[in-house]
Amino acid sequence: MTKYLALDGVGDIKLTKNARCRSLKITVRPLQGVRVLIPPPVSYEEAERFVYMKKEWIRKTISRMQHIENNYTHFNENSAFQTREHQLKLLKHPERTIKTIIKNRVIYVFYPYYADISDTRIQKCIRKAITEAWRIEAKAFLPGRVRELALRFGFKYNRVYIKNAGTRWGSCSSANNINLNVQLMRLPQHLTDYVILHELAHTIHKNHGKNFWILLEKVTGNAKGLDKQLKKFNLNIW
Repeated sequence: MTKYLALDGVGDIKLTKNARCRSLKITVRPLQGVRVLIPPPVSYEEAERFVYMKKEWIRKTISRMQHIENNYTHFNENSAFQTREHQLKLLKHPERTIKTIIKNRVIYVFYPYYADISDTRIQKCIRKAITEAWRIEAKAFLPGRVRELALRFGFKYNRVYIKNAGTRWGSCSSANNINLNVQLMRLPQHLTDYVILHELAHTIHKNHGKNFWILLEKVTGNAKGLDKQLKKFNLNIW
């Protein structure tokens, strides 16, 4: 069950019971607002008191999130957005719901004719649809690219997993499974290859010690420079 609490200077805060939650938890995320997760034994009244205790922290965090949101791409009726293989089309329709379809390399997002496209719900649906297109592209491209680069430079790995992780472009497990983020599909090709080679290098050196960087420099030709270029891209802001 979900309830909403209106807090001055913040707006509606979403309060949700969560069976897996062990303590009260407040999250503030870009384009998602403030959410409070409540363990089953805790009442909504207690959760509201907790929110009021933390209201100054919430306001300060909201302010920081707004700064991040200002760097997001905001889509409008004339947005011409293109992934590597898909084109975005934003269309009004007579229904009250927001609907997305990915077909024939086109990302269709239908939204109510009376709605403002800047509405947060519509913006979230657009971003979700684009991310799904990247996922389709990633599954078709990244495993083969890992295989190509591994063969070229003599690396051995186990499996490739495609994820939409919020903290890393990629990772390599202790079992030499390569995990790659769907967001790699929005990077320039040479940086996508750099991330793949970075993770393949971890199949030999599990840390970021001297030997790791020597190996990565050998296979990339400019490891530190490429790493610096990668840092200019934010995993969660586009």
